[in-house]
Amino acid sequence: MLFIALAKFKKSLSKEVVAENLKDIEAETKGQVRYLGIYWTLGKYDTVVLFEAPNEKVAMNMALKRLDRMEIDTLVAVPADEGSPAGPA
Repeated sequence: MLFIALAKFKKSLSKEVVAENLKDIEAETKGQVRYLGIYWTLGKYDTVVLFEAPNEKVAMNMALKRLDRMEIDTLVAVPADEGSPAGPA
């Protein structure tokens, strides 16, 4: 399954906060989460992450690990050709 995570850091962004997050990402890539893209953004969110996980439970656990340092909105992403009202092409 494909997911999009929109995150806003609760703490001031420092080298330590970034390092802690990178440590989590490295550990997760050895497990069931595959990161497809991580982007710094301007506006409401600090970062947008595109990732794959086998199910919603794994995606939820990824987000829950970080709740002490960031607010995260996680969305299930469905490719447009699979999710159109008219059905698959």
